[in-house]
Parts: sequence; C-alpha cells; structure tokens
Amino acid sequence: MENFDLIVIGSGAGINIVSAAASSGMKVALVESGPLGGTCLNRGCIPSKMWTYPADVIREIEDAARVGVHAKLEKADFEEVRRRTWDLVLADRHNMAEALSDDPNVRLFPASGRFVGDRALQVHGQHIRAPKVVISAGSRSYVPDIPGLAEVPYQTSETIFEIKSLPKSIIFLGGGYKSCEFAHFFSAFGVPSTIIQRNQRLVPEEEPEISFVVRKKLGEHVRIFTSQYVTGVRRSGNGVQVVRKDAATGEEVTEEAEMLVLGTGARGNADILNVQAAGVQASEMGYVEVNEYLETTAPGVWALGDITGRHLFRHTANYESQVVWYNMTSGQRTPVDEHAIPHAVYTYPTVGSVGLTEEMARKVGYKVLVGFNRYANVAKGNAMADDHGLLKVVVEKGTRRIIGAHIVGKEADLLVQQIVYLMNSGDQTYLPMGHSQVIHPALSEAVAGAFARLVDPDDPGHVHHH
Repeated sequence: MENFDLIVIGSGAGINIVSAAASSGMKVALVESGPLGGTCLNRGCIPSKMWTYPADVIREIEDAARVGVHAKLEKADFEEVRRRTWDLVLADRHNMAEALSDDPNVRLFPASGRFVGDRALQVHGQHIRAPKVVISAGSRSYVPDIPGLAEVPYQTSETIFEIKSLPKSIIFLGGGYKSCEFAHFFSAFGVPSTIIQRNQRLVPEEEPEISFVVRKKLGEHVRIFTSQYVTGVRRSGNGVQVVRKDAATGEEVTEEAEMLVLGTGARGNADILNVQAAGVQASEMGYVEVNEYLETTAPGVWALGDITGRHLFRHTANYESQVVWYNMTSGQRTPVDEHAIPHAVYTYPTVGSVGLTEEMARKVGYKVLVGFNRYANVAKGNAMADDHGLLKVVVEKGTRRIIGAHIVGKEADLLVQQIVYLMNSGDQTYLPMGHSQVIHPALSEAVAGAFARLVDPDDPGHVHHH
C-alpha cells in the first residue's frame, strides 16, 4: 500500500487541483485511464470547436448573398481541419505530460482505478491510499438499448474525431447539443445529414423559442425528425439502416446512411470506479452524489465536474475545482454558487444561455417578467440581413433580478456573457444596462432592447408573441 497526501481521479478539471496541491508541497497521485486533459481537450470543447468554426465560415459565405455579396466556396478541406485539430490536441496533451513528469510531487497512474475501501484504490494491481480524494472522472456517451445496435458500427463523441475521411452520409440518434454541433459541421462540409430525435423538440433543454429557431435554421441544411422512436438498427451494405417510428402517427420509416453517430446523452463514470466500496453514493446513471460543498457521502472524498451530473461544462468544472480546493484546504467551507451558469451550443445558429428558463423559473416559484427581442429590431441586425436571431430574458417581478437569458443567433455566446456579468454583480438586476450607453449600431442594442420589452406573461391584457 502506497500512501499519498491526495489522490485525484481524472485529468480534466482535476488537473487544477493536482497543480495547486503539488505547488503547496503535497504528494499527489493522479489516476487517469484515458488521454491527459479529459473530455474537453480530447473529445469535447476543443476539437469540436476546431470543427464547428470552419462550418460557421462556410454558412457565412452562403448567407453573404443576402447582403449582396456573392461568393463561392472552392473547397472545404477536411484533411486540413483534421490536421489542425490533432496538432492542437496532441501538443496540449504533450505539454501536460511533460509538466507532470517534471513535477517531483506528482505521480501519474495511467490506468483505470477502482476503489477497494475507504479512500483506497487499486490501480494496475497496486494499492494507493490518501486522507483526501477528489473524484473528477467525468462522463461518457450513453448507449441506449436499441434492438440491433450492438451489431452495427457506430461513432460516439469519444471516437468521431478519429475518423480519417468524411462519410458519404450520416445519421445522428438524439437531438441534443452534440448532434446539433456535429450535424452543423458535417452538413456544412457537404455530407447529407439526418437527426432522429425522440423528444418533440430539438435541444430540449433550451427555451422552446430557441429550439424553434435552431430547428428552422439548422433544418435548412439537415433533415430533422422529432417525436421519433428508433425501433431498430441493422447493417445494410457498407452502411446502417435505422427504423424510426413516428410517436403521433405510428408510421415506420427506414433511413439509411453510411455512418451512425450516437448523440443520445451522457452517463457518469462512477460505475467503472466502484465508488460504493469507498462509501460514496452514486445514481444508476453513474453520477456521484454531492452536497452544496461538493462533498460526497464519504468523509474526505469530494467530486467535481461531469461525474456529479449537475452541469456538464468545462468552465463549471474549473469553477468547482476552485471550490473543492478551498473547502479541502482552508479550514472553512463555501457552497457552490449555481445561479448564473452559462453555456453555448455551437450549432447553426449559435445558442448562448445562462440561468433558468421561464418554465424552470415558474416551477421554482418565481413571479416573472419576460422580454423578447429580435436581431432584426436593431440596425446591426438589419445590416446583417438577420432573419432569425432571437433573445429571451427572464426577470424576477418586483426585484428586477435577472433569472435567465437565452439567445440564438450570431455571436450568441458573446452576447449572453454580457448578462452573466450583470447576474454576478450588485443586486443582479439589469439596471446597469439601462443606465449604460450602448454602442450604436452594435448587436448589444438587441440585448438592452430585450430588457426594455419586459412584460408580465400572466397579465390577461398581454398577448404573448412567439
């Protein structure tokens, strides 16, 4: 049995804790069964943005005709995109490996670990133990129970970045953010793409109005079927057949494509780690239970990031790593603040969102005011010939505190960030925006305008425009 001061499982956001601990002189064991850098670097945020940005450029070239610029796409070079992606990922991975091997306080265990007792793990036949353990072992693609799926080849977000060439056609199962980002990329690069979604909405975690816009615009380039049950898949020649059944009509249709991609959600990795041996409770979907201090049910064991199943974003995991480090070392405890967690979906068009949706806000018991605005209502949106950009803001009635903001359209990720800052300052109202001069004509005017249009959706005199 080898003893350490700290064991960290997972090298995504867990690496933040490893470096803080090593700098403070602790002896750290880092257990990592996959490539260094976790999901974000190897099969998430970073490679997917190396793919979706070129796709954005392609759509921009096409959309330019609306403003009188007629340009032609000469070539979309997948080989070049692939090379740029892997150059970046492998360089980052290499730099992490060097930094770890140069640090005398850190020992890397490049293998899968399993708990064998209280704060004790077995890695590669070796037993290690520490008074403090941080579980940041992430999540993986959820593979649904679909008849025939085990017999056909399919890709997940873990494998898709390794493809060497574009398929002739592609089907995505699931209509969440992964499928919408990948379908944006493949369709822009000329691959006929189909999304089959069980929910009646695309990106169903977003506001219905936002989902509607994504469906309409992405649907100009991708075949999208919602409210569908997949009743079976099977091989067909050098491709795959998918049988989808319409939830309303019961009609069954067979779709065929060369490549099948699962975008059917995620599950946590707690099962692989055998966490119950350490007294750590986890859900059936493999997510570790934590309290507001990110403590698990076992003393001295914390968890952060995707494996908690709360918010599967790298920036949130980075924030949580700061909370865990503080709670582990300061002698005090601070709870996680989850009131203004932002995210973006890099599909066509981009989605940017923070806080609660209108429906969630009402469920929690807020009395709300809601404001809508369109890019087309401001001069810059007109200059861009934007026909779809939409903003929806949700504010608490009375206090004017911002509860949520949801944007779809160009630069939605940047526009929503303006609201994130307001939600973390002063009394969290939109008043500073109301008191500010807004550059004219910039898209920021559309954000300020959404708050200028607040109405009470429960007021019978008010007609709700979607």
